Amino acid sequence: MAREQGTKIVAQNKKARHDYHIEATYEAGMVLVGTEVKSLRAGRASLVDGFAEVDNGEVWLLNVHIPEYSQGTWTNHASRRKRKLLLNRVEIDKIERKVNEKGLTLVPLRLYFKDGRAKVEIALARGKKSWDKRHTLAERQANREKEVEIGRRLKGMR
Repeated sequence: MAREQGTKIVAQNKKARHDYHIEATYEAGMVLVGTEVKSLRAGRASLVDGFAEVDNGEVWLLNVHIPEYSQGTWTNHASRRKRKLLLNRVEIDKIERKVNEKGLTLVPLRLYFKDGRAKVEIALARGKKSWDKRHTLAERQANREKEVEIGRRLKGMR
């Protein structure tokens, strides 16, 4: 049987980039049960309320919703259970230090399959204030207007 190649994105947390300043990102494997993997392969997951925490030298993913597999039996999984993340010891220590000293939080950005294995991209993030969000939107709008004007000038419209 041929092994799956490439990357298939299952879920993204688009709101995380809007609500947080992203400091650093990490790719982590996940410890899953069989029906969770089948549900993910069907493209069903939600990262909206998800977060991660470091507990006793291990990183855990909490509040990520992977719905029950429709063809599952009594062996089906709980949809919002606590899932262990697989990271290198050096990465875990670095994350734990930054979360404790700087007041950062761990937020999942996307859930995907990479070469057939379920991965999650987590980020060390600092929450934005409401004025930061407005500033980001205004900056994006200004850049968009600038690009439109440059395009018009290149086409000779003005």
